[in-house]
Order: sequence, then C-alpha cells, then structure tokens
Amino acid sequence: MAPHLHLLTPPALTITAAAARGCGGGAGSAGPRAPPRARAHSSVSCRRGRRWRRLRVAAAAAEGADPGGGGPAGAMRLNEYMVAVDRPLGVRFALGVDGRVFVHSLRKGGNAEKSRIIMVGDTLKKAGAGEQGLVTIKDLGDTEIALRDKSGPCSLVLERPFAPFPIHQLHQNEDYHILFNRGRVAVASWNSGLLSTKLNESSKGDRKSGFAIFSPRLLSSQGWSFLSSEKGGFNQSSTNLSNRISEIVGLYSDEDDANAEWAHGSFPLEEYIKALDRAKGELYYNHSLGMQFSKITEQIFVGSCIQTERDVKMLSETVGITAVLNFQSESERVNWGINSEAINNSCRENNILMVNYPIREVDSMDLRKKLPFCVGLLLRLIRKNCRIYVTCTIGYDRSPACVISYLHWVQDTPLHIAHKFITGLHSCRPDRAAIVWATWDLIALVENGRHDGSPTHSVCFVWNSGREGEDVELVGDFTSNWKDKIKCSHKGGSRYEAEVRLRHGKYYYKFIVGGQWRHSTALPAETDEHGNVNNVIRVGDIAHIRPAPSQLHIRDPTVVKVIERELTEDERFSLAFAARRMAFAICPIRLSPKQ
Repeated sequence: MAPHLHLLTPPALTITAAAARGCGGGAGSAGPRAPPRARAHSSVSCRRGRRWRRLRVAAAAAEGADPGGGGPAGAMRLNEYMVAVDRPLGVRFALGVDGRVFVHSLRKGGNAEKSRIIMVGDTLKKAGAGEQGLVTIKDLGDTEIALRDKSGPCSLVLERPFAPFPIHQLHQNEDYHILFNRGRVAVASWNSGLLSTKLNESSKGDRKSGFAIFSPRLLSSQGWSFLSSEKGGFNQSSTNLSNRISEIVGLYSDEDDANAEWAHGSFPLEEYIKALDRAKGELYYNHSLGMQFSKITEQIFVGSCIQTERDVKMLSETVGITAVLNFQSESERVNWGINSEAINNSCRENNILMVNYPIREVDSMDLRKKLPFCVGLLLRLIRKNCRIYVTCTIGYDRSPACVISYLHWVQDTPLHIAHKFITGLHSCRPDRAAIVWATWDLIALVENGRHDGSPTHSVCFVWNSGREGEDVELVGDFTSNWKDKIKCSHKGGSRYEAEVRLRHGKYYYKFIVGGQWRHSTALPAETDEHGNVNNVIRVGDIAHIRPAPSQLHIRDPTVVKVIERELTEDERFSLAFAARRMAFAICPIRLSPKQ
C-alpha cells in the first residue's frame, strides 16, 4: 500500500492532554513511579514580601533515593542534582542543535530564580511530579509533557556544566529557520525516530507512515543529528563546546505571560558577561565530550586526544587528515582508557601516518628540550604535503605550543602574533615561557657560545655565606672580562643577591667578599688552566636532536628567568636556519605509513 503521509505544522505543538498522556507512557516515562515524599530531601525557604516559596533539594545519594525513577541513587552523575520547585517554574528551556535541553533564562522574581540553585546552562535530564514520576528529557516534546501541570511542586534533575556557560553567545540560529523557510517548506521523512517524543502516529497499521515537518522544534536530537549530516555538518572546523551550545533551535517555557521579564540569573546580564570575560583564562577539560579540535591552517589542525577508532575515521573521511603528530605518553593513554593498539591499527587502515613523540604533561623543561624536534617533525610532514592533526591529551598546552613555535621559527611570525593567532582559533594555554626558552636554545645552536648581542635571560646570582654589613660584589667574564664589579644587595641574614641580564651562553664568575675573591661551594664550579676555581653557569642551552634523559632533568640552583623580546634581524635568520637544520637532521625517521 502507498505510504500514509502526516503533515505536522507548528500548531501541532499544542498537543492535547490525551495525546500527551499517550506519549508519556512510552519510552519517555521513567520506570517505576516513586512518590516525591519518599525521597530524602532538605528544605530551603525563601521569603520575598508576603510570599513564601518552598524549595526541596533531593540528596542524590541519601538513603537510596531514586533520582531517575528507574535506578539507584548511585546512577546519578557527580555533577547532577535534583531540586523541587513550585510551579510555575519561571524557567525558559532551550533546545540546542546537539539535542540538549538546557536552562536558557530565568524569569525575574520567579520560583526558579528564588531557589538560587538552578543556573543558566544547566542541562535538564529528567522532570515530573506526583504519580507521573520522572520523565527522561530527550527533546522539547518531553519537556512540555513533564511540565504540563500549572500548579504544585515539580521535581527536576539537572546537570551542571563543567565550564562557565557563554550566555552572551546564545542566539536563535537563523540557519535552521532558513532551512525550513519560516514554516513554508517542509522536510519530509519516513523515519519516525526523527520526530519529537510527543508526536505519535495517528493510526497503527502495516502501512509505513511518512512525515512532513514544518518546524525545527518537532525534531528529536537524532533528527537534528541526521539533518546536520545531510547539510554536510555544522562547525566541522571546530568542535569546541561553546560553538555547539550557542546554537538554539527552539525555546519552551511553562509561563505564557508576554510581560514576563527574563534574565540570566539574579544579577544583570552585563555583570555576568564581565564575570565570564574574567574567567576566560580558566580552561576545563571534559574527556566525556570526546575529541575536540580546531582548524588552524589548511594543513594543520590542533586538538585533544584521539579516543576511539571512530575518531580516526572521522578525521580521515571528514577532515582529510593524513598524519597525526601525537605528544601523549603511553601512561596518559592508559590513564584515560585509550586503546593505543586499536587506534594505531585504525590509522593504518585509514592510511594515516601516526607519529608518537611523548612529552611529559605540565613539564616546562621537557617541553623546552623537545620543542625543536617537534617543530622539525611538523615541518617534515608539511613538506610531504600531509594534512596534520597535532594532538596531546587535552589539546591545551603541548600541541598548540608546537604549532606556535612552527609559526614563529619557520614562518618568521613574531611570537606574540603567533600566540594570539592560535589562542584566538583554539581554546588553549600554551607554555609561552618554554617556547621562548627553546627559541634561545635554537639560536645558541647557531651562534656557538657568542656572548655579544642583546640579553636573553635574567640571572639572579646569590651568595648565601655573608654576614650583615659585609660588602659583597659579583665579578666575572661578563663584567668587562673580570674588570668591573657589581654590588650585591643584602636581602636579610646571610643572603646577598645581584640580578644581571645576560645572553645565552656559558659564563664564569666569583664573589668578592670583604675584599677577598671567593667562589661559592654551593654552586657549580670548574678549575681553569691556571688552577683557579670559578663558579660556572650555563644560561640557556644548545638545542639537540634527541636530548639525553640526563639533560631533561638538569635544574641549576641559580634562579634564571627567560626574557621575551623582539628578535633582531640576525637572530631571526639564525632561528630559521637552526629550525630547518633541526628538521632535516631527523634521520633516519621514516615518515610514511608502515605497510
């Protein structure tokens, strides 16, 4: 028989109570019903004028409470919470492209705002009250069913996001309304799984029912996923969380008052935006969000770790990646439950070259020593015309530092411009000091110990064997070849300090204490050809192809700080030469997939 076609227009959103009850008894209902009074809760009372509102916050793990109506309390995630608020709630819920129903705004003076617990950006997981029990929320249709009663308490299970919610990015994405042509052009489908939960077929039978959908609100999260793939996908160049949650395709509120004033919390929106701006430096890594990446250039993508074989397939087929430069260590992969062997096999199957070069996480010294080698690998891959995915575990530090260094060293981009360019495209916090250290190390590779030129480091020389009132001076081959003296400042007790700005290189020095030339036995020292014992310090280092493990752990007790400044013409030339020399000294490394 011919397929039967139902026309679903925007008025269908106002569903009858009978139809809503029919949907509510399906998959959206939450298992066995648990009366709200059976749940453990604590009460918080808020008094505004003469009105009292009672707020009941259910403790998720208390006395075997049943937060979802279908499992033990332990099933709730750590960042989920349950709250009971009198209706009308005063909450406007939004449906995002990712299928998430979240709190878009709160009515000023409403019950939800008075609770001071519900926050904008919280994801609505379950809702319901009374005999109905808790309904799992999958789309706005579920939300309307769960909140159809106009009075009485309502229990909500919400999930607090890990990162600050970017309220100022919320907007009604016009792409989806253009797609539906303001309701005049429909999207036809015979897949009922694409429809919102509250929409049921009007008749049952053997005929295959089709649907013409005139409103984006009538789609389920699976429908939006299908629609996005049909359009070629949205935001494929970046999978940052903030880019996804800002796309709103529908709004719903249990209050229809046109005069209601909506806000983003119990404070002005402008203050919230300023607070978010102040918190921009804080980054939160949520492994459960999956692989997150950003496009930097046509050949370079930066992001977090590859977690599954599906990620490999997506990088290959959707992004066109042909090589992966991975700085994650095996211990990190084990810690996050990542199957390295399966991912490596998947890379081979998808003809992706996997280059693993582990750098210790949150280790500036290790990053500094290995950055030249990393940039060399990246340059070699680019020269082979690969499209490279540069990754570490969280994608915040090591991988963007490598790309910034490549732009600075090879492309002759000033460091501050390269840093701003990468951090503007990808949420990250690369170790800028380690990049500067490695820059001077590379230049030292070419200059071979020359001391002339502008300083690159600030060195604090310390004499710890003095007495108060004593004259302590610093002298060395950097003070006009031992001729000039630098007076040390008394810092209390036996400590004297002198801060000197030096260029990278190896220097010899001594202290003059009370007129006597002395060396510090607590600091590194060497004996010269005349038998004189002098303290010695190496400021910066010379880049190596493969640093020895002993070199990676050297910690000179003298306090040395790196200086970031604009490079001279000679330094820029030396840096570019050293970076390319490092890249083409990476042999014998076979930069091709193993057969």
